[in-house]
Amino acid sequence: MTEPTELLPTRATYAPTDRVQIEVRGSAGPGELVVLRLGDEVARVPFDGITGVVPLPELGEGCYGVELHAGGAVTRTAVEVRAASRARLRYGFTARFVPDRDPAGLADTARRLHLNGIMFYDWAYRHVSLLGGGEQYEDALGQPVSLDTVRRLASALQRAGSDAIGYAAVYAVAPESWEEWAHDGLYTPTGEPYSLGDFLYIVDPAAPDWLAHFSRELRESVDAVGFDGFHLDQFGYPKSAVRGDGAVVDVAQSFVTMIEGVRSALPDARLVFNNVNDFPTRATGPAPQDAVYIEPWEPNLTLGSLATIVSRARLAGGGKPVVIAAYQHVYDSAPAEASDRATRLTMATLYSRGGTQILAGEDDRILVDPYYVRNHVAEPSTADMLVRWYDFLVEHDEILMDPALDDVTASYAGGYNNDCDVAFDGAVVSEEAVAGAVWRSITAARGRLVVNLINLVGQRDVLWDAPREPFGHPGTGTLRVRRLKDRVPRIRVADPDGSGRLEEIGVSLDGDHAVAALPPLQAWQLILIEL
Repeated sequence: MTEPTELLPTRATYAPTDRVQIEVRGSAGPGELVVLRLGDEVARVPFDGITGVVPLPELGEGCYGVELHAGGAVTRTAVEVRAASRARLRYGFTARFVPDRDPAGLADTARRLHLNGIMFYDWAYRHVSLLGGGEQYEDALGQPVSLDTVRRLASALQRAGSDAIGYAAVYAVAPESWEEWAHDGLYTPTGEPYSLGDFLYIVDPAAPDWLAHFSRELRESVDAVGFDGFHLDQFGYPKSAVRGDGAVVDVAQSFVTMIEGVRSALPDARLVFNNVNDFPTRATGPAPQDAVYIEPWEPNLTLGSLATIVSRARLAGGGKPVVIAAYQHVYDSAPAEASDRATRLTMATLYSRGGTQILAGEDDRILVDPYYVRNHVAEPSTADMLVRWYDFLVEHDEILMDPALDDVTASYAGGYNNDCDVAFDGAVVSEEAVAGAVWRSITAARGRLVVNLINLVGQRDVLWDAPREPFGHPGTGTLRVRRLKDRVPRIRVADPDGSGRLEEIGVSLDGDHAVAALPPLQAWQLILIEL
């Protein structure tokens, strides 16, 4: 049986000084590698049909699609070239640190999906003593950990262009250490310490002695393991509480103080703080960290709520990348096909608003639970879908993730504005996530308009973590955009489940407007308009 062809960038992201190279795996035959930027060809490289690593011509900063045309087939990937490597966070995970683990599979995942940061979940000995177990130990929940494995995974990821980010809970103390830290504890109205069940007790993360201890543990972990940064976790409660010494603590402000303290101790680290259910994003978004990361729970159950969370986070972060920990529990209870449709709608919602999702990791796993050890083996259909959609995210980064993008839906669409809109002959179009409708949004930046169409036709509700029905057919779609005098706009359309690249569509003129018939809508369609 012939091995399928696969393109793998040698790195998840490249600096402008790096040579961009593509590894070709499997059988393809002779052909050409074609490099595209927003659908326009920028380079061609002959391919001799021999698998191996193929260097590309020098590429300027930006994001590119790469296609191998060989034997009548097209195989795709994408590459990012960026000097400020932390300006984006495409986040993945690992949670298995058994002795002698081969790091190659995790590094391949980072390269294949362009994951430039990998969270090392529950790698530590204990929450209060990260390195206290020696070279081999069991973590707090009995999982085996080898620090040699942690180091080798970190090193392999760094060679693959991805940061190794250690997990650390910012205020968690196990019962056996509680007596030492009870004076910094946060207490309920009835006088009991706030806790995560009976497993961990919560202290004030800004208490000076705790913060000094916590920062020291992180610094020593960088020295011992080689982490590039840390994922700073919390549990979402309490919002305010009384400390053991009687002080009333505003926990949101304590988190800000904690982030500032860790940044001072680790000025070069990549820091990501978890705003559980959007708490307290407004306070921590401007803090000296490298991303705005939010873990949504009830009542944030709909696609519309995810869009709102991302929009708020972009404002709070002032240009920082936004990552949403939307765990797709649906894979544990529904067939892969229905779950894949749910994930596609989740990704379409996040990507179209300028956010990303932590979902994939290990060699072949996806997240279905906040305890990352309980992950899900991706079916081949899921793995193929993720490659297409992560390639699409990177290739179209500058019209999806640019911090300058502004949502102009309310000022461009609709009869009063009449500047840019879409109509379908078989479905309504809505600016809200409404079951049975086409969900439309419009963004603008750098002289371009981007229309995002998300297909909710055929769905009975708009929950993001629920099995989805097959995508319905909204009928023929027509785009109308107000044009400039004596000019015909250039209009291109891309679909992650189609060719994956921007493709030109025909434009006709109707008075002040340009009109274009749209290709059939599947899950998500991206329309780029250059006036």
